[in-house]
Amino acid sequence: MTAGELVDSNGREPVWIDPLQSVFDALERMNSENIGALLVQIEGYIVGIVSERDYVRRVILDHRASKLTKVSEIMTREVVTVSPQQTVSDCLDLMKHHNIRHLPVVEAGRVLGMLSLRDLFLKAIEKTHVATTS
Repeated sequence: MTAGELVDSNGREPVWIDPLQSVFDALERMNSENIGALLVQIEGYIVGIVSERDYVRRVILDHRASKLTKVSEIMTREVVTVSPQQTVSDCLDLMKHHNIRHLPVVEAGRVLGMLSLRDLFLKAIEKTHVATTS
């Protein structure tokens, strides 16, 4: 299975936040969407990603106030992405290599969706389960 097929099958649209919004706003959005990371965009272009891990490391541990801290201050700016043609195995290898848990799927500069480590593990387990029961 490819990253594009997995994004299509999960049916979720990418969830975005503006870099000037507060970290508190980002946390509220993650909570309401039941996700662990948000894509950060300016005028439709991805400029970063902000995750629960960023919050812990750059707000809580630095004793910062989440309502006063902007997303742009804590987001990860160098976003690792994959193309829709890359396999689930490719995605897992990239995540392991870069020590990340969320991976945007991008084609021609447009974000199609985002895969989480959980999405990929569930697909890998499903594939293994189908292979062993067939």
